[in-house]
Amino acid sequence: MAVELEERVAHESNHASHAVLDAARAAAAAKQLPYAGGVSPRDAFALIESGAAVLVDVRTTEERKFVGYVPGSIHVAWATGTSLTRNPRFVRELEAKTGKDAVVLLLCRSGNRSALAAEAAAKAGFTQVFNVLEGFEGQLDSQQRRGGEDGWRFQGLPWIQD
Repeated sequence: MAVELEERVAHESNHASHAVLDAARAAAAAKQLPYAGGVSPRDAFALIESGAAVLVDVRTTEERKFVGYVPGSIHVAWATGTSLTRNPRFVRELEAKTGKDAVVLLLCRSGNRSALAAEAAAKAGFTQVFNVLEGFEGQLDSQQRRGGEDGWRFQGLPWIQD
């Protein structure tokens, strides 16, 4: 009985994961995005928890250290330092850590750099790379602050700060 329940839950989780990714792909095609699509922070967390995807944080080392990060996330910086100098090894490092065929969810501060990173990865042959919409901190609000309206942390999803 317990095994049947576990199998049913796993099947439902797998079906939900496919539905989220299929919807993201359809939206991306409609918008003519060059990468597989975007997913919300909550959907990203569900995909990670189910084992259907890996989360790659593309923010700088400094951002991860001083702002926080998602436990278990892989780190491959899209840009480095306070001047955000583009990492010329980004695609090679991403491939070394995930492989080109993995379902990869890219996360940055607001979803903007991760969209650029997703585009670069797709151009390099990654077929299942998605952007985590809203990012870790979310979009700027009317007072030019992040974290009060959307984003991974705003949604109350797991994160830590060293």
